Amino acid sequence: MPPKERRPERAVVTGLGVISPIGNSVHTFEQSLFEGRHGVVPVDHIDNSDLGVRVYAPVADLPPESSLPTREARRLDAFALFGLLAARQAVADSGIVGSVDPFRLGVFMSTGLAGVGSVLEELETMRSRGPGRVSPLLVPKMAGNMLAGAVAIDTGARGPALAHLAACASSAASIGEAVRAIRHGYADAVICGGAEAITQKLIMAGFENLRALSPAADPDRASIPFDRDRAGFVMGEGGAALVLESESHARARGATIYAEVSGYGITSDASHITAPAEGGEAVCRAITEAIDEAGEIDQPVHVNAHGTGTMLNDQVEANAIERVFGEATVTTSTKSMTGHMLGAAGAAEAIVCVLSLRRGQVPATVGTVDLEDGMAIDVVRDRPRAAPQSRAVSLSLGFGGHNVALVIDRAA
Repeated sequence: MPPKERRPERAVVTGLGVISPIGNSVHTFEQSLFEGRHGVVPVDHIDNSDLGVRVYAPVADLPPESSLPTREARRLDAFALFGLLAARQAVADSGIVGSVDPFRLGVFMSTGLAGVGSVLEELETMRSRGPGRVSPLLVPKMAGNMLAGAVAIDTGARGPALAHLAACASSAASIGEAVRAIRHGYADAVICGGAEAITQKLIMAGFENLRALSPAADPDRASIPFDRDRAGFVMGEGGAALVLESESHARARGATIYAEVSGYGITSDASHITAPAEGGEAVCRAITEAIDEAGEIDQPVHVNAHGTGTMLNDQVEANAIERVFGEATVTTSTKSMTGHMLGAAGAAEAIVCVLSLRRGQVPATVGTVDLEDGMAIDVVRDRPRAAPQSRAVSLSLGFGGHNVALVIDRAA
């Protein structure tokens, strides 16, 4: 008798955690989102007199309960610290540890540029004090996989532990790959997301010389995705994590289910190392593959766009959204409040989708006033909008031509 075909598992969200420029807990993050409070401030951590960058969006005011013992904190670069703290929140929220076989608990936590801050600090140490004074912790602190390793060590997760490198789409890819691991039976639960901490002067100068950063001095009009006056993105930082779990495992232990990640599409432009392909074909394909996987629904969706505020990205993305979903698609970009958290952005924006679906509201694209001529999408501005949709689509695009689309459905 042939073996019974195994039904693919559904991947549900049972835990959320975030460290961000607008809040260092899910509660404060959600308050800021729906009250329209951005985290963009004047640059105050470096001498920027020879740069054109005037604002950024830093993590600030970490609560005392987020602190780590000094010895432990010294072993981590800031990106890994932000990601570990976010993962701890998500794990505590889910209650997953102790209720799952450690070998069935995975960790997919990613980053874009990893431990740049540690590299720069130790380079200065070598120049001023010699190579013998370079920290032996430099290599683990700079390594992009170290966040996943730190979270696995912290939680005792002994299943698959990986970092996915896809620039600004890294953490979105980690969520999508977690869905696949759960759906195909490689894990019962996965802690997934990402983190970034690259607001150093060197990195700002690099992005500025790419003409990617906003030169605006007014924090209220610096990060303005889809606006006709947009001129680049605002550097942000932070960490974001979700616990994804198979529905059967979550229901068996009585976990709270916030939402389902029902579809994942990933494509490559195969076009340019930094600019998105102008036709947007690969972005459209990522979206349609994610929807095909999730299954069509006879209801409108809202889109949490990548929405960086750069000229070409916003044009390409708006056109792709219109082509797939039609005109007047309800769209928002929460980078208007958080700045661009780079390797953490996709996970933070997936969390926004979960919160939006649960509240029945879409947060505004704060600061955006007048859309560029020809953009047919309906960008939420000024204040949050009531949105009874049961489905959201989160888009993440990264240098190198990486495109990730996640479909997130409201919990039944």
